[in-house]
Amino acid sequence: MSDERRFRTIGTAAVRAGIASDPRTGAHATPIYQTSTFLLGSAKLQGLPDSVKPVDTYSRAGNPTVRAVEKLVATLEGCETAVAFGSGMAAIAGVLVAHLSHGDEVVYLGPLYGGTQNLLDDTLGKFGISSKRVTTVTEMRAAITPQTRLLYVETPSNPTMVVHPLAEVAALARANGILSVADNTFATPYLTRPVEHGIDIVVHSATKYLCGHGDMLGGMVTGSTELLAKVRTHGLTNLGATLDPHAAFMLSRGIRTLHLRMEAHCANALAVAEALSDAPGVAHVHYPGLVGHPGRETAKAQMRAFGGMLSVDFAAGRPAAAAFIDALELFDHAVSLGDVASLACMPATSTHQSVAPAGQARDGVTPGLVRLSIGIEDMGDLVDDVLRAAELAAQVAI
Repeated sequence: MSDERRFRTIGTAAVRAGIASDPRTGAHATPIYQTSTFLLGSAKLQGLPDSVKPVDTYSRAGNPTVRAVEKLVATLEGCETAVAFGSGMAAIAGVLVAHLSHGDEVVYLGPLYGGTQNLLDDTLGKFGISSKRVTTVTEMRAAITPQTRLLYVETPSNPTMVVHPLAEVAALARANGILSVADNTFATPYLTRPVEHGIDIVVHSATKYLCGHGDMLGGMVTGSTELLAKVRTHGLTNLGATLDPHAAFMLSRGIRTLHLRMEAHCANALAVAEALSDAPGVAHVHYPGLVGHPGRETAKAQMRAFGGMLSVDFAAGRPAAAAFIDALELFDHAVSLGDVASLACMPATSTHQSVAPAGQARDGVTPGLVRLSIGIEDMGDLVDDVLRAAELAAQVAI
């Protein structure tokens, strides 16, 4: 029986899938196979079909602990298989390197995480791969050329929480015989399964919500066995961006509570967003769950809830944003996100610092924008903290 049939709910899958107990010792938890190489067995096996050889030979290409968490995430995303990487950026780069060549083109929906945008606009250009940025599916349709090989989307987007319609992107890719790739880091498979909307390949910064505790780096790619064969060979084995076995163990342990954490993240984020919407000095709150958010209906159609991320734009600009962050007591001033502990940062000077000022302005990354990763602390405590900090920040404009 497949995992998809055995685990009818994602909560059960998060707890039960991808467990590789040790049959020799009876150890219940998946062991950490902290080894670089594996015994090959008899030399007589060399040159024979892979089916009669040991599964693993070298941990850069595969490791039992890593394979267990790959199976876990593939099950959560409803995909045939997964490939783990040493970071989220490595996962994204691995997909692009595997499926693009010199002369090819990517069309992506902006805004994006600054690192991804730099990879698409700058790094890939060094190898003759071009990119085009659009903001709507209508613009994406018009931007496709004979050289376009891949459509890329991140939803909700970082840092202004734009929600893009996955089904429309997927349909557009299929109609043109090209690939669709979605970054599902902010939503996680608990809120959205992009393949159920027709997306071909899903990428994650597993560092974030999948791990959930801010104590490891990792990336994950999920999709069909056919599409990910190239990713494993060209993107992982040949480039060497391998996930360490201990990090794989930490990731697997974190995922076991994904469904519980996401419920708390989402509930807290909605409460904080609603509270800040009426706070003094706040020009705008970007959160899909708020009435009036332009992507709210799309989010309702493709997400279980509205996520744990939001951003707040302060009318007085950077001084107010800085005062707000410095006044927070339950939010740590740090980049990254998806931690059980709440985090706050100013994207213009952190996650999107490498984006040119014109690009920041275009994407709504203003000097007064604060991105909040809402943790799973007590809801009332978080609301009290942000309102108190907003009151203090409002005095900057006086």
